[in-house]
Amino acid sequence: MLTLSATNTVTYSPALTIVPTYECFNCCTYCNFRVAPQQDQWLSLAALQQLMMQARSHGIIEILVLSGEVHPASQRRTVWFQHILRLCQTILQQGFLPHTNVGLVSEAEMAQLKAVNASMGLMLEQVTPKLLESVHRYAPSKVPEKRLAQLEQAGRLQIPFTTGLLLGIGESDSDRLDTLQTIARCHDRWGHIQEVILQPHQPGSRQARAAASFSSSALANFVKVARQNLPKEIAIQIPPNLVGDRHYILEAIANGATDLGGLGPKDEVNPDYEHPTPSSLRQLLETHDRNLQPRLPVYPQYDDWLSPKVQSVVKEWRDRLKNYVKNEGQASCLRSGTSG
Repeated sequence: MLTLSATNTVTYSPALTIVPTYECFNCCTYCNFRVAPQQDQWLSLAALQQLMMQARSHGIIEILVLSGEVHPASQRRTVWFQHILRLCQTILQQGFLPHTNVGLVSEAEMAQLKAVNASMGLMLEQVTPKLLESVHRYAPSKVPEKRLAQLEQAGRLQIPFTTGLLLGIGESDSDRLDTLQTIARCHDRWGHIQEVILQPHQPGSRQARAAASFSSSALANFVKVARQNLPKEIAIQIPPNLVGDRHYILEAIANGATDLGGLGPKDEVNPDYEHPTPSSLRQLLETHDRNLQPRLPVYPQYDDWLSPKVQSVVKEWRDRLKNYVKNEGQASCLRSGTSG
């Protein structure tokens, strides 16, 4: 018998993921996303426009800009970053809310992205350096100190931020606890971590080295540990497409998970695992008196941190979501999207 937590509302972000490029100078053994450097055709602005036309009719709010990394010393780095910036500007002009996760960026680059993003993100994954001897041996930007520095940098710049743990890649129980506590300390300094993703490793068809999955029962149990070690204002997110047994989605929620992340047609990081639809998840949650509601990629307490351009679009979406709730979840309230 599942015990319900204090709130019966679970959230998700109606999202579309776009990939500026799959090329990446990191080579993590569990990756199902990467293409070798200079072996990929970058997403064009014309292709983005087509994707946004489709997104508008499906009630999409967030467009996740998820890119492989071009090496900081590469001659192509500036072109890569400027391309990402143009994509974000175009997304915002068309009335959607960009959320960017493109790996390590400089403070100057992050500040430019802040001007055209509702929020940003980077998975901390695990803080133990021992993974540099195994799954991250050929992944220079997965050095824990570098990734933690990104979280600190986002805090200094007052950027609403999402981070998370990747579970089952060779870390120990104590490593996971260290990572949670590291995130909590960073948030205590800056107050900018709006959600933490608990992402269980699931094997994919393209990864370099076979590895066991992180079980759904272990994920549900770890949610309780995370809730005990993270500040209460930080939302805990689980990816429902990586939870094999739907019962454990309910158990994870009972243990403190409050968000199901961005739901769209494809999980670019785990392409072998399709997202369930909001409708199917809503039906599942209703069996235990839970209410599934869409949200923006920025939580309300951070609206004042946003640039004026982003604040304007956020306000339009907040008004639209009020109508959505008032009209008992009629998706038409989310389909009117503006075009700048």
